[in-house]
Amino acid sequence: MRKHSPDLIFLGLLFILIIIGFAILSSVSAPIAKVKFNNPYFYLEHQLEFGFSLGVLGFLFGYYFYYLRLKKISLILLIFNIVLLVLVFSPLGITQKGATRWLNFFGIWFQPSQLLKLTFFLYLSAWLSLQEKSKSFKKGYLPFLIICSVIGFLLIKQPATSFCILTLTSALILYFLAGARFSFISLTFLLGLIIFMTLIIFSPYRMRRVSTFLNPNVDPQGASYQINQGLIAIGSGGIFGKGFGSSVLKRKFLPEVISDSVFSIICEELGFIRTIFLLLLYFIFTLRIFKIGKRAPDDFSRYFTFSVGIVFLLESLIHIASNLGLLPFCGLGLPLISYSSSSLVVYLTLFGIVAGISRFTL
Repeated sequence: MRKHSPDLIFLGLLFILIIIGFAILSSVSAPIAKVKFNNPYFYLEHQLEFGFSLGVLGFLFGYYFYYLRLKKISLILLIFNIVLLVLVFSPLGITQKGATRWLNFFGIWFQPSQLLKLTFFLYLSAWLSLQEKSKSFKKGYLPFLIICSVIGFLLIKQPATSFCILTLTSALILYFLAGARFSFISLTFLLGLIIFMTLIIFSPYRMRRVSTFLNPNVDPQGASYQINQGLIAIGSGGIFGKGFGSSVLKRKFLPEVISDSVFSIICEELGFIRTIFLLLLYFIFTLRIFKIGKRAPDDFSRYFTFSVGIVFLLESLIHIASNLGLLPFCGLGLPLISYSSSSLVVYLTLFGIVAGISRFTL
């Protein structure tokens, strides 16, 4: 195995998406930043200062740090991440809008759950690559179920239900790609469905989200307000959009415009044609990740690269589908665009590792 140039198409697409993401965030966040901080570029500057700058360091680390060394320390990294998830419930944890998902280190907020995209899938890829564990119940399925249960419990307790679904569904897809028996996949899906149905039944806020999804006309000024305003924004964009920076809904009508609802504002400002072009870029970028994974030199790098593509694609689809009213509204942002320094740092680190692996592809 010898080194060669990284996948330049992958890097080029990543660069384009980052530029587009900052441009959209600048437009979407300006009105709310002006009101809250008297600085229309506050969120953009914060994303650049903490998300992009640290993300570039993460990218360079992932690119130059030999990926097989990450395999050796994957368990240590996952244990460290689990400790951080537990610390969320300590005095270091920050509760906001009814959820305890952040840690405060010297004034810097960070979501340990976002780090699972790196540590959990590094460990899962390393574990699946050791031997044919995917087809064994005792040595394969049972340990897989235990580690997913631990991760799921910590995420549900925050609560971060949408992120839990994203993480565990991605893990299950990767487990399937590694050759797991269909019976294992079916059993896990059934158990997950029972658990989440139970959570919905005994959790009023989760029940409200499902109710508004099934009937958006219920409580239009309350629980259904966000999804209804988002659909209005999408519809008002038409074919060509209102123009960059010209959204009306982002100014005072649509909640969470810089995170959960960013796709609705994209549709309003850019319109159908340019939004489709953006989605096409996302799709081609994801295909490029899978192509790198398909040509990866070993099982570990193949599984990990696939996991990056799965998580990125699934999070994008869930965000878009929830904005379109095809899924219950969730708290997941649109990768590389929504305001979240933690998400940007982790994704750029993941893409750095993928770029590093692309230098060794067959």
